[in-house]
Amino acid sequence: MAIRDFIFTAQPSRVVFAKGSLSQLAEEVKALGARRALVLCTPQQRAQAQQASDLLGEMSAGIFDGAQMHVPIEVARVAREHAKAVGADCAVAIGGGSTIGLGKAIAMESALPIIAIPTTYAGSEMTPIYGITEAGAKKTGRDIRVLPKTVLYDPNLSVGLPLGMSVVSGMNAIAHAAEGLYAKDGNPVMSLMAEEGIRALALGLKGIAQNASDMDARSECLYGTWLCGSVLGHVGMSLHHKLCHVLGGSFNLPHAETHTIILPHALAYNASAAPQAMQRIAKALGAPHAAEGAFDLAKQLGAPMALREIGMKEADLEQACKISMSNAYWNPRPLEEVALMGLLRNAWAGDRPNSLSI
Repeated sequence: MAIRDFIFTAQPSRVVFAKGSLSQLAEEVKALGARRALVLCTPQQRAQAQQASDLLGEMSAGIFDGAQMHVPIEVARVAREHAKAVGADCAVAIGGGSTIGLGKAIAMESALPIIAIPTTYAGSEMTPIYGITEAGAKKTGRDIRVLPKTVLYDPNLSVGLPLGMSVVSGMNAIAHAAEGLYAKDGNPVMSLMAEEGIRALALGLKGIAQNASDMDARSECLYGTWLCGSVLGHVGMSLHHKLCHVLGGSFNLPHAETHTIILPHALAYNASAAPQAMQRIAKALGAPHAAEGAFDLAKQLGAPMALREIGMKEADLEQACKISMSNAYWNPRPLEEVALMGLLRNAWAGDRPNSLSI
Protein backbone atom coordinates (compact mmCIF):
# COMPACT_ATOMS: atom_id res chain seq x y z
CA MET A 1 0.00 0.00 0.00
CA ALA A 2 1.43 3.37 -1.03
CA ILE A 3 2.02 6.00 1.63
CA ARG A 4 -0.02 9.12 0.90
CA ASP A 5 1.53 12.57 1.13
CA PHE A 6 1.32 14.15 4.56
CA ILE A 7 2.55 16.97 6.78
CA PHE A 8 3.32 16.36 10.45
CA THR A 9 3.87 19.22 12.92
CA ALA A 10 4.62 18.14 16.49
CA GLN A 11 3.02 20.21 19.24
CA PRO A 12 5.11 21.31 22.24
CA SER A 13 4.03 19.84 25.55
CA ARG A 14 5.70 18.05 28.45
CA VAL A 15 4.13 14.79 29.62
CA VAL A 16 4.89 13.18 32.97
CA PHE A 17 3.34 9.71 33.24
CA ALA A 18 3.81 7.98 36.59
CA LYS A 19 1.90 6.75 39.60
CA GLY A 20 2.19 9.49 42.19
CA SER A 21 3.26 12.17 39.69
CA LEU A 22 0.93 14.66 41.41
CA SER A 23 3.63 15.00 44.07
CA GLN A 24 5.83 16.69 41.44
CA LEU A 25 3.35 19.55 40.93
CA ALA A 26 5.33 22.27 42.73
CA GLU A 27 8.47 21.42 40.77
CA GLU A 28 6.56 21.55 37.48
CA VAL A 29 5.13 24.98 38.35
CA LYS A 30 8.64 26.25 39.07
CA ALA A 31 9.90 24.75 35.80
CA LEU A 32 7.45 27.02 33.96
CA GLY A 33 8.89 30.02 35.74
CA ALA A 34 5.62 30.54 37.61
CA ARG A 35 5.25 31.40 41.28
CA ARG A 36 1.51 31.71 41.88
CA ALA A 37 -0.79 28.97 40.57
CA LEU A 38 -4.59 29.07 40.63
CA VAL A 39 -6.10 25.58 40.97
CA LEU A 40 -9.22 24.97 38.88
CA CYS A 41 -11.86 22.28 39.45
CA THR A 42 -15.57 21.51 39.47
CA PRO A 43 -17.46 21.72 42.78
CA GLN A 44 -17.45 17.91 42.92
CA GLN A 45 -13.63 17.70 42.75
CA ARG A 46 -12.86 20.26 45.41
CA ALA A 47 -11.09 17.65 47.55
CA GLN A 48 -8.59 16.76 44.82
CA ALA A 49 -8.07 20.45 44.09
CA GLN A 50 -7.36 21.04 47.76
CA GLN A 51 -4.76 18.27 47.66
CA ALA A 52 -3.06 20.00 44.74
CA SER A 53 -3.26 23.38 46.46
CA ASP A 54 -1.70 21.95 49.62
CA LEU A 55 1.18 20.50 47.59
CA LEU A 56 1.81 23.95 46.12
CA GLY A 57 1.97 25.56 49.55
CA GLU A 58 2.88 29.26 49.28
CA MET A 59 2.74 29.04 45.49
CA SER A 60 -1.01 28.39 45.57
CA ALA A 61 -3.22 31.31 44.59
CA GLY A 62 -6.22 29.40 45.91
CA ILE A 63 -8.96 27.34 44.28
CA PHE A 64 -11.62 28.29 41.75
CA ASP A 65 -14.22 25.50 41.79
CA GLY A 66 -16.72 26.87 39.26
CA ALA A 67 -15.88 24.73 36.22
CA GLN A 68 -18.98 23.56 34.33
CA MET A 69 -19.75 21.26 31.42
CA HIS A 70 -19.41 22.83 27.93
CA VAL A 71 -17.66 25.93 29.45
CA PRO A 72 -20.42 28.58 29.51
CA ILE A 73 -18.94 31.92 28.49
CA GLU A 74 -20.25 33.52 31.69
CA VAL A 75 -18.21 31.10 33.81
CA ALA A 76 -15.13 31.68 31.67
CA ARG A 77 -15.39 35.45 32.21
CA VAL A 78 -15.74 35.10 35.98
CA ALA A 79 -12.76 32.74 36.11
CA ARG A 80 -10.58 35.11 34.06
CA GLU A 81 -11.37 38.00 36.38
CA HIS A 82 -10.72 35.84 39.44
CA ALA A 83 -7.33 34.74 38.09
CA LYS A 84 -6.40 38.37 37.52
CA ALA A 85 -7.65 39.42 40.97
CA VAL A 86 -5.52 36.84 42.82
CA GLY A 87 -2.43 37.57 40.73
CA ALA A 88 -2.15 34.09 39.22
CA ASP A 89 0.67 33.52 36.75
CA CYS A 90 -0.24 29.88 36.10
CA ALA A 91 -3.36 27.71 36.13
CA VAL A 92 -3.49 24.13 37.39
CA ALA A 93 -6.53 22.33 35.98
CA ILE A 94 -7.29 19.13 37.88
CA GLY A 95 -10.24 17.09 36.65
CA GLY A 96 -11.86 16.20 33.35
CA GLY A 97 -12.68 18.00 30.14
CA SER A 98 -14.85 20.65 31.83
CA THR A 99 -12.06 21.83 34.12
CA ILE A 100 -9.33 21.66 31.50
CA GLY A 101 -11.67 23.48 29.12
CA LEU A 102 -12.04 26.26 31.67
CA GLY A 103 -8.27 26.53 31.92
CA LYS A 104 -8.11 26.92 28.16
CA ALA A 105 -10.78 29.63 28.23
CA ILE A 106 -8.67 31.58 30.73
CA ALA A 107 -5.52 31.09 28.64
CA MET A 108 -7.24 32.39 25.50
CA GLU A 109 -7.11 35.97 26.73
CA SER A 110 -4.59 35.97 29.55
CA ALA A 111 -1.88 33.69 28.09
CA LEU A 112 -1.55 31.99 31.48
CA PRO A 113 0.34 28.70 31.10
CA ILE A 114 -1.71 25.63 32.04
CA ILE A 115 -0.64 22.52 33.89
CA ALA A 116 -3.27 19.85 33.30
CA ILE A 117 -3.84 16.98 35.71
CA PRO A 118 -6.50 14.78 34.10
CA THR A 119 -8.60 12.54 36.33
CA THR A 120 -10.79 11.22 33.50
CA TYR A 121 -10.02 9.82 30.06
CA ALA A 122 -11.31 12.69 27.90
CA GLY A 123 -7.93 13.65 26.37
CA SER A 124 -8.55 17.40 26.19
CA GLU A 125 -5.25 18.02 27.94
CA MET A 126 -3.29 17.05 24.81
CA THR A 127 -5.05 19.41 22.43
CA PRO A 128 -5.04 23.08 21.41
CA ILE A 129 -8.79 22.78 20.91
CA TYR A 130 -11.10 24.97 22.96
CA GLY A 131 -14.88 25.11 23.24
CA ILE A 132 -17.10 27.81 24.73
CA THR A 133 -20.90 27.79 24.88
CA GLU A 134 -22.71 31.07 24.32
CA ALA A 135 -26.43 31.65 23.70
CA GLY A 136 -27.11 27.92 23.39
CA ALA A 137 -24.41 27.24 20.81
CA LYS A 138 -21.02 25.65 21.41
CA LYS A 139 -18.22 27.29 19.46
CA THR A 140 -14.95 25.44 19.04
CA GLY A 141 -11.59 26.35 17.61
CA ARG A 142 -7.85 25.69 17.69
CA ASP A 143 -5.28 27.99 19.23
CA ILE A 144 -1.82 26.91 20.34
CA ARG A 145 -2.07 29.33 23.29
CA VAL A 146 -4.53 27.02 25.05
CA LEU A 147 -2.43 23.85 24.80
CA PRO A 148 -1.34 22.88 28.33
CA LYS A 149 2.41 23.33 28.79
CA THR A 150 2.66 20.32 31.10
CA VAL A 151 0.45 17.29 31.67
CA LEU A 152 0.75 15.12 34.77
CA TYR A 153 -0.75 11.68 34.20
CA ASP A 154 -1.15 10.02 37.60
CA PRO A 155 -3.13 6.74 37.46
CA ASN A 156 -3.73 7.01 41.20
CA LEU A 157 -6.05 9.97 40.63
CA SER A 158 -8.47 8.01 38.44
CA VAL A 159 -9.05 5.20 40.96
CA GLY A 160 -11.99 7.06 42.46
CA LEU A 161 -13.58 7.70 39.08
CA PRO A 162 -16.88 5.76 39.10
CA LEU A 163 -17.09 2.90 36.62
CA GLY A 164 -19.89 4.54 34.64
CA MET A 165 -17.92 7.75 34.16
CA SER A 166 -14.75 5.79 33.40
CA VAL A 167 -16.54 3.96 30.61
CA VAL A 168 -18.10 6.97 28.86
CA SER A 169 -14.93 9.00 29.31
CA GLY A 170 -12.90 6.22 27.73
CA MET A 171 -15.35 5.81 24.85
CA ASN A 172 -15.08 9.55 24.28
CA ALA A 173 -11.31 9.18 23.94
CA ILE A 174 -11.70 6.25 21.54
CA ALA A 175 -13.83 8.52 19.35
CA HIS A 176 -10.91 10.94 18.98
CA ALA A 177 -8.64 8.20 17.68
CA ALA A 178 -11.30 6.64 15.46
CA GLU A 179 -11.92 9.89 13.61
CA GLY A 180 -8.19 10.56 13.48
CA LEU A 181 -7.76 7.41 11.40
CA TYR A 182 -9.80 8.90 8.54
CA ALA A 183 -8.91 12.56 9.09
CA LYS A 184 -8.30 14.66 5.98
CA ASP A 185 -4.98 15.83 7.42
CA GLY A 186 -4.01 12.50 8.96
CA ASN A 187 -0.51 11.06 8.87
CA PRO A 188 1.19 7.71 9.61
CA VAL A 189 2.40 8.77 13.07
CA MET A 190 -1.07 9.74 14.25
CA SER A 191 -2.58 6.61 12.73
CA LEU A 192 -0.19 4.42 14.72
CA MET A 193 -1.03 6.32 17.90
CA ALA A 194 -4.75 6.11 17.16
CA GLU A 195 -4.80 2.36 16.68
CA GLU A 196 -2.68 1.75 19.78
CA GLY A 197 -4.81 4.18 21.80
CA ILE A 198 -8.04 2.39 20.87
CA ARG A 199 -6.49 -0.97 21.73
CA ALA A 200 -5.21 0.25 25.10
CA LEU A 201 -8.50 1.85 26.11
CA ALA A 202 -10.62 -1.10 25.05
CA LEU A 203 -8.38 -3.43 27.05
CA GLY A 204 -8.17 -1.12 30.05
CA LEU A 205 -11.91 -0.44 30.19
CA LYS A 206 -12.67 -4.15 30.18
CA GLY A 207 -10.17 -4.55 33.01
CA ILE A 208 -11.68 -1.91 35.29
CA ALA A 209 -15.17 -3.23 34.54
CA GLN A 210 -14.03 -6.44 36.23
CA ASN A 211 -12.11 -4.68 39.01
CA ALA A 212 -12.45 -0.90 39.35
CA SER A 213 -9.32 -0.69 41.52
CA ASP A 214 -7.09 -2.59 39.06
CA MET A 215 -4.15 -0.18 38.75
CA ASP A 216 -2.73 -1.88 35.69
CA ALA A 217 -6.06 -1.42 33.91
CA ARG A 218 -6.27 2.20 35.09
CA SER A 219 -2.75 2.82 33.78
CA GLU A 220 -3.67 1.20 30.45
CA CYS A 221 -6.67 3.53 30.17
CA LEU A 222 -4.62 6.62 30.96
CA TYR A 223 -1.96 5.55 28.45
CA GLY A 224 -4.66 5.16 25.83
CA THR A 225 -6.05 8.55 26.79
CA TRP A 226 -2.70 10.20 26.14
CA LEU A 227 -2.47 8.59 22.70
CA CYS A 228 -6.05 9.35 21.68
CA GLY A 229 -5.83 12.91 23.00
CA SER A 230 -2.63 13.45 21.04
CA VAL A 231 -4.43 12.38 17.88
CA LEU A 232 -7.25 14.83 18.58
CA GLY A 233 -4.69 17.57 19.08
CA HIS A 234 -2.83 16.98 15.82
CA VAL A 235 -5.47 16.24 13.18
CA GLY A 236 -8.96 17.38 12.31
CA MET A 237 -12.17 15.67 13.33
CA SER A 238 -15.30 15.00 11.28
CA LEU A 239 -18.98 14.05 11.55
CA HIS A 240 -18.86 12.40 14.97
CA HIS A 241 -17.42 15.42 16.75
CA LYS A 242 -19.63 17.88 14.88
CA LEU A 243 -22.76 16.00 15.94
CA CYS A 244 -21.61 15.78 19.55
CA HIS A 245 -20.90 19.51 19.71
CA VAL A 246 -24.37 20.23 18.34
CA LEU A 247 -26.09 17.86 20.75
CA GLY A 248 -24.08 19.07 23.72
CA GLY A 249 -24.06 22.78 23.05
CA SER A 250 -27.59 23.20 21.71
CA PHE A 251 -29.45 20.57 23.74
CA ASN A 252 -27.25 20.43 26.86
CA LEU A 253 -26.63 16.69 26.68
CA PRO A 254 -23.79 15.31 28.83
CA HIS A 255 -20.54 15.39 26.87
CA ALA A 256 -18.98 11.94 27.37
CA GLU A 257 -22.29 10.06 27.24
CA THR A 258 -23.17 11.77 23.97
CA HIS A 259 -19.84 10.78 22.42
CA THR A 260 -20.34 7.20 23.58
CA ILE A 261 -23.77 6.93 21.99
CA ILE A 262 -22.98 8.69 18.71
CA LEU A 263 -19.66 6.96 17.95
CA PRO A 264 -20.95 3.62 16.57
CA HIS A 265 -23.51 5.38 14.38
CA ALA A 266 -21.02 7.90 13.00
CA LEU A 267 -18.64 5.05 12.18
CA ALA A 268 -21.42 3.19 10.39
CA TYR A 269 -22.24 6.33 8.39
CA ASN A 270 -18.61 6.67 7.25
CA ALA A 271 -17.81 2.97 6.87
CA SER A 272 -18.09 2.77 3.08
CA ALA A 273 -16.03 5.94 2.57
CA ALA A 274 -13.11 4.99 4.85
CA PRO A 275 -12.67 1.20 4.63
CA GLN A 276 -8.98 1.09 5.64
CA ALA A 277 -9.61 3.19 8.73
CA MET A 278 -12.53 0.95 9.69
CA GLN A 279 -10.32 -2.12 9.39
CA ARG A 280 -7.79 -0.61 11.79
CA ILE A 281 -10.49 0.42 14.27
CA ALA A 282 -12.04 -3.04 14.14
CA LYS A 283 -8.64 -4.67 14.66
CA ALA A 284 -7.92 -2.47 17.68
CA LEU A 285 -11.31 -3.34 19.16
CA GLY A 286 -10.89 -7.04 18.38
CA ALA A 287 -14.12 -7.03 16.36
CA PRO A 288 -15.16 -7.88 12.77
CA HIS A 289 -16.52 -4.39 12.08
CA ALA A 290 -15.70 -0.99 13.57
CA ALA A 291 -19.21 0.37 14.15
CA GLU A 292 -20.64 -2.81 15.57
CA GLY A 293 -17.49 -3.35 17.64
CA ALA A 294 -17.78 0.08 19.23
CA PHE A 295 -21.46 -0.48 19.96
CA ASP A 296 -20.87 -3.91 21.48
CA LEU A 297 -17.98 -2.65 23.64
CA ALA A 298 -20.10 0.17 25.06
CA LYS A 299 -22.98 -2.19 25.72
CA GLN A 300 -20.71 -4.79 27.35
CA LEU A 301 -19.40 -2.07 29.66
CA GLY A 302 -22.89 -0.93 30.66
CA ALA A 303 -22.78 2.49 29.00
CA PRO A 304 -25.94 4.39 27.99
CA MET A 305 -26.82 3.35 24.45
CA ALA A 306 -29.56 5.78 23.37
CA LEU A 307 -29.91 9.55 23.20
CA ARG A 308 -33.37 9.23 24.72
CA GLU A 309 -31.75 7.81 27.86
CA ILE A 310 -29.74 11.00 28.43
CA GLY A 311 -32.48 13.57 27.87
CA MET A 312 -32.77 14.05 24.10
CA LYS A 313 -36.35 14.63 22.93
CA GLU A 314 -37.39 12.89 19.73
CA ALA A 315 -39.04 16.13 18.61
CA ASP A 316 -35.62 17.85 18.65
CA LEU A 317 -33.92 15.44 16.25
CA GLU A 318 -34.90 17.41 13.15
CA GLN A 319 -33.50 20.61 14.63
CA ALA A 320 -30.26 18.81 15.52
CA CYS A 321 -30.00 17.55 11.96
CA LYS A 322 -30.66 21.03 10.57
CA ILE A 323 -27.94 22.61 12.73
CA SER A 324 -25.47 19.86 11.80
CA MET A 325 -26.11 20.42 8.09
CA SER A 326 -25.89 24.21 8.33
CA ASN A 327 -22.12 24.61 8.61
CA ALA A 328 -19.86 23.04 6.02
CA TYR A 329 -17.09 20.77 7.35
CA TRP A 330 -15.05 17.96 5.89
CA ASN A 331 -16.19 14.35 6.29
CA PRO A 332 -15.07 11.29 4.31
CA ARG A 333 -18.67 10.76 3.22
CA PRO A 334 -20.66 13.80 2.07
CA LEU A 335 -23.40 14.91 4.43
CA GLU A 336 -26.76 13.66 3.26
CA GLU A 337 -29.77 14.97 5.17
CA VAL A 338 -31.88 11.81 4.92
CA ALA A 339 -29.00 9.55 5.96
CA LEU A 340 -27.98 11.93 8.76
CA MET A 341 -31.53 11.97 10.08
CA GLY A 342 -31.47 8.17 10.01
CA LEU A 343 -28.24 8.20 12.02
CA LEU A 344 -29.80 10.44 14.65
CA ARG A 345 -32.95 8.35 14.87
CA ASN A 346 -30.92 5.16 15.33
CA ALA A 347 -28.82 6.86 18.01
CA TRP A 348 -31.94 8.20 19.73
CA ALA A 349 -33.49 4.73 19.84
CA GLY A 350 -30.25 2.93 20.71
CA ASP A 351 -30.43 0.53 17.77
CA ARG A 352 -27.34 -1.50 16.90
CA PRO A 353 -25.77 -0.05 13.74
CA ASN A 354 -25.15 -2.07 10.62
CA SER A 355 -22.29 -0.53 8.68
CA LEU A 356 -22.96 -2.78 5.68
CA SER A 357 -26.47 -1.42 5.06
CA ILE A 358 -26.03 2.36 5.36
